[in-house]
Amino acid sequence: MQTPDLNKYSYLVDRISETFIQGRNKATIAVNQQLVETYWKIGEYIVEFEQEGKSKADYGSALLPRLSQDLALTLGKGFSLSNLIRMRQFYILYPIYAELPHKLSWTHWVELLKVDDSLERSFYLNQTINENWSTTELIRQKKTSLFLRLAASKDKVGILELARQGQLIQKPADMIREPYVLDFLQIQEPYHLSETELEGLLIANLQHFLLELGKGFAFIGRQYRITLGNRPHYIDLVFYHRILKCFVL
Repeated sequence: MQTPDLNKYSYLVDRISETFIQGRNKATIAVNQQLVETYWKIGEYIVEFEQEGKSKADYGSALLPRLSQDLALTLGKGFSLSNLIRMRQFYILYPIYAELPHKLSWTHWVELLKVDDSLERSFYLNQTINENWSTTELIRQKKTSLFLRLAASKDKVGILELARQGQLIQKPADMIREPYVLDFLQIQEPYHLSETELEGLLIANLQHFLLELGKGFAFIGRQYRITLGNRPHYIDLVFYHRILKCFVL
């Protein structure tokens, strides 16, 4: 048996791997989209049933617990009372399915539906799409009150715009969050850390730190040597902001 050319063989492996990963990702997206549409339709059916004649008065709050029980017996998992409540809420808040963004999974929507304020929910919806947040990152940003932190420095018009589009980087001040929340470092009390120790923790959690910094940051290096006045200096952390086209030290 003839030994294959290693370069050609490596190229073959790379092509197959890339095609498989792309196909798997597309399949996952398609399944998520179908699941979201299915849950939206279930919410529609529940609301329509409740609004028919006297059905709301007759069944009242007993409808969803009974429905959950019957659907679980018939179809299995996925029809807990809390999930049915979210499906119903999903349809009520977003009654036109065609207007929904189709990039989010059902777990994203569940977390968004937990946000009562419509402006805040709209912000997290747009920001999740803009930043391509995972559900885990969405949960973390909600816990750290990102919307309230950004909204605190804006007037009413600015807050409405923030909710409508998410945080857009249009001028240098837009990329500054106040304060930064570094809960992912899990620093134990009492918070006595040297700059070197803090730098080490940030590097060890670089992915989370970049997400907390915001959109557009790329990590360049640590202890970056520069020369000023013929004297060497070292910058702890150096980033490049691809939107503002500047370095951040």
